[in-house]
Amino acid sequence: MQENYLERILKAKVYDVAIESPLEAAPRLSRRLNNHVHFKREDLQPVFSFKIRGAYNKIAQLSPIVAVRGVICASAGNHAQGVALGARTRGISAVIVMPVTTPQIKVQAVADLGGEIVLYGEDYDQAYDHAVELARERGLVFVHPFDDPDVIAGQGTIAMEILRQRHGDEIDAIFVPIGGGGLIAGIAAYVKALYPRIKVIGVQPEDSSGMHDSLRAGRRLALDRVGIFADGVAVRRVGEETFRLAQLYVDEVLLVSTDQICAAIQDIFEDTRSIAEPSGALAVAGIKKYVARENCVDRNLVAINCGANMNFDRLRYVAERADIGAQREALFAVEIPEEQGSFLRFCELLGGHSVTEFNYRFGDERAAQIFVGVALTQGRPESEALIKAIAAAGYTVRDMSDNEIAKLHVRYMVGGQAQGLEHERLYRFEFPERPGALLKFLRAIGSEWNISLFHYRNHGSDYGRVLAGIQVPPATRDEFLAHINELQYAYSEETENPAYRIFLGG
Repeated sequence: MQENYLERILKAKVYDVAIESPLEAAPRLSRRLNNHVHFKREDLQPVFSFKIRGAYNKIAQLSPIVAVRGVICASAGNHAQGVALGARTRGISAVIVMPVTTPQIKVQAVADLGGEIVLYGEDYDQAYDHAVELARERGLVFVHPFDDPDVIAGQGTIAMEILRQRHGDEIDAIFVPIGGGGLIAGIAAYVKALYPRIKVIGVQPEDSSGMHDSLRAGRRLALDRVGIFADGVAVRRVGEETFRLAQLYVDEVLLVSTDQICAAIQDIFEDTRSIAEPSGALAVAGIKKYVARENCVDRNLVAINCGANMNFDRLRYVAERADIGAQREALFAVEIPEEQGSFLRFCELLGGHSVTEFNYRFGDERAAQIFVGVALTQGRPESEALIKAIAAAGYTVRDMSDNEIAKLHVRYMVGGQAQGLEHERLYRFEFPERPGALLKFLRAIGSEWNISLFHYRNHGSDYGRVLAGIQVPPATRDEFLAHINELQYAYSEETENPAYRIFLGG
């Protein structure tokens, strides 16, 4: 099959719509990492994503008799634009099924390319099922986003270009984002056929680790849920053919956090002045993690910058998290005496460090709980040294830099601990973001249980995130859990989270 894919990739038809994207040096990132980093700029494609390659190759390979029937796909983003543009180029119709939660900017992008848009379902899985049904009813050709040999071969042309642009003997590793696996399957099949020594390393978010988990288990696994930040790779189950190829040719898959992805978006911007979407920055985040783990120098490392379809309103969230992801900021919970001059003495303890934020509300006459952000120049070792210095001065201190509740909610909330409040449980919810979604969520929770704490903030994504304190008497606990399970909102209980216990708990 390796030879078959090599031939498929060499014969792939992509350049009617795609460009040969440049392989650019990243001098600033290279200096910081003491390695030679290059970006494969797939964000410069006509639809700002590599997806046009596989989608068009599939459409171009259809015989005239089959193509005239038209094509259909399910997608909320880049694949949808690729199919719509590919169909328009070939002069055939395209139906694009998108979840009703799809942001209007993506819907409009597909409409501009002439696709017939069908909004259906709350998520990709429901849109996919509906697209398959429509394909059967209307006789349309279904264009799968990743699990199709022609799609895989189209994506594999990226590897063909890389090895033309830089000799294979000069490349040590290629880092590739993974969702369903089509991109890495095509790249790995081509690279390993010609240069088996080049490492092909996949990168996934920690909360969308389908390929990582499947390779470790030796079989395809279906995730119960996937993260919402890097939506371009939010796939519950990788493809059958892509998994087979990954087993044969992929060296390893790295997992990176949301904060590390945000820091990588900033790294790309500083070298290119372009803004990658979260999934488009995965490879850079993977390179940074790999270099730190291997402590390697002077390696030639290639990152596939696979897309730049970023909603503008998400930039606020990215900027907030980038400094933490790059270890340029640390968040601490510190208990100081409730007396005049305490803040001054605490800041004197920090020395020359800049305070990025300071949150406090009176809650007790004896001690004050403060939430403080501190700028760093030397990363985690500097943060650990600060913690030791603060503790040595007699203060109780906790590192909140990796606490999602602290970063996502507590730092933006005004209030304090509620005295005398009984039976409060804390939950974190996610629900599809659309007009009226918050009202629908509140109505779904119902009025039987009292909401005692509530924080919602729009982060520019397809899903809303809520932190809710709800008074649940022990006698009704089972009934309450049964109720929220029926709602089918993704949730987790956070009652024991230290950020809540310190700053908000009753």
